Amino acid sequence: MRAGEAEEHGREYAGVSYWLETCGDSLTPRPALDGSMDADIAIIGAGYSGLWTAYYLLAARPDLRVVIVEAEIAGFGASGRNGAWCTSGFPTGPSLLAEMYGVEAAVAVHGAMVETVEEVGRVLRAEGIEADYARDGELSIAIGEHQLPALDSTLRSYEALGLGDFWTRLDREEVQAKLHVHGAAGGIFNTATAAVHPGKLVRGLARAVEKRGATILEQTRVTDVDVGAEPRLRTDRGDVHAPVVVLAGESYLTRLPAMHRSLLPIYSLIVLTEPIDAQTLASIGWTHRAVAHSQALVVDYLSRTADGRILFGGRGAPYHFGSRIAPRYDRHAPTHARLRRSVGEWFPDLAGIRCTHEWGGPVAVPRDWVPSVAFDRGSGVARLCGYTGEGVAASNLAARSLADLLLQRDTSLTSLPFVGHTSRRWEPEPLRWAAATYVGSAARRVDERARRTGRPPSGRSIGERFLAH
Repeated sequence: MRAGEAEEHGREYAGVSYWLETCGDSLTPRPALDGSMDADIAIIGAGYSGLWTAYYLLAARPDLRVVIVEAEIAGFGASGRNGAWCTSGFPTGPSLLAEMYGVEAAVAVHGAMVETVEEVGRVLRAEGIEADYARDGELSIAIGEHQLPALDSTLRSYEALGLGDFWTRLDREEVQAKLHVHGAAGGIFNTATAAVHPGKLVRGLARAVEKRGATILEQTRVTDVDVGAEPRLRTDRGDVHAPVVVLAGESYLTRLPAMHRSLLPIYSLIVLTEPIDAQTLASIGWTHRAVAHSQALVVDYLSRTADGRILFGGRGAPYHFGSRIAPRYDRHAPTHARLRRSVGEWFPDLAGIRCTHEWGGPVAVPRDWVPSVAFDRGSGVARLCGYTGEGVAASNLAARSLADLLLQRDTSLTSLPFVGHTSRRWEPEPLRWAAATYVGSAARRVDERARRTGRPPSGRSIGERFLAH
């Protein structure tokens, strides 16, 4: 690639999200694969999952030849587009984990996730990665009386595990003391969540694994994976041969024939305001970097950047038939318009505030909402995937678990219940499209009915039961 072409690609990648635009890198692509090569570990995807896996493998075994193959650039996918939550919440809720694996296993996952938030901060400090890490906690808010039962249900699920002190229940006034949200009727708060700059995190992590000896090949798309006696990644530019291949491409793994129905790519979209002055931020109570969300079924999530911008993200964009992923789906005018309105609805003092950025991208949803970490020595294939949009911290825990598996270390991480888990496949089309479309529209109807009537959702509808994870 000529220098001018590389610079142009860098400018195009900066338009993917505010995080990539402001990560401090030129985003000029690294060299692509040219022909074929050998490795000890070949990884698909230079996002958090692939990079964290490489980081911990090389920390333990600096002699390993680790090659990461990326279709675009490091951080192009969800790792460079997310809502900035480094949360201790696991993608699968504590009640479902306890139901599936028992109370002890659910408690172990909870403890591992709390420790993981600290581990991410530790690595950032150790590697000198300035990623605006601020552990100021997580605020879950009931917007209206009808959302209070959902808060109480969350508290009960933790109390059933003996973790009743993890969340602190807040009344209306206590919520307002932390964040002045219009219509807030109550909330719960925990301290074990951090906010980060996702772009600085993923790009800094890429540099850290290169310093440890990994090779990152960019603009090299994996088209298929050979398994068995001679595993290899087939790409549009040659093959990478390795006794172990790691599938770490999250929703983009659905482009591989063998993984097409393993995950459902659901789009999550974001808007970001212009910088807000300190006086105005103080007027709404956002002098900290705690993240926030409501109890709506149509997921919403908020965070505050280090330079005083407010991020508002949420679901609601359509699923695309055949699990298609394309750049044109990163924007969805009706959803982005709703998110812009939501900023003013939460904070009336900010009504009319200008949003300078909007973007989106797919998150990977397993059929049972349980992430998966696994390694089949017979085929040589390992995988870590399925975070349902909560992967900033969970990917670190998954990568440490997988590194222990690959290095044949029997640790507390390899005994966690999602290690070795395999979700059933999603239904073929058109059933997959029909189910995803129905659940999305049902969630919107339930939320709207609850707002209109003031009555909490019953929890009995198909959409509610499916989303209760």
